[in-house]
Amino acid sequence: MSTIQFIQLDPEQLLQQISHTLKTQLDALLTCLESKQPDEYLTRVQVAALFKVNVSTINNWVKSGKLKQYGIGNRVYFLKSDLEEALTLLNPNGRKIKVIWAEV
Repeated sequence: MSTIQFIQLDPEQLLQQISHTLKTQLDALLTCLESKQPDEYLTRVQVAALFKVNVSTINNWVKSGKLKQYGIGNRVYFLKSDLEEALTLLNPNGRKIKVIWAEV
């Protein structure tokens, strides 16, 4: 078994070095996993079932610009990732709030 010696590192510096290395490796892994997951396309009926609304409501959301649609011929599809981005976070009073993401 090999021996590792830490010279001129106090515990705080060691913790920072380990945290930095771990974060870098996890970010690389996350990027790799995200790139391998293909976007899923859903039909109007599937989107309506997902949100538990009528298909006409989906059409209205498209016309108002709330949802992006993609098509081939007469078929219309929606990216699942676009649907997740279209959702707006509400506060307990039912009003829209601004979402701010911060890295920890």
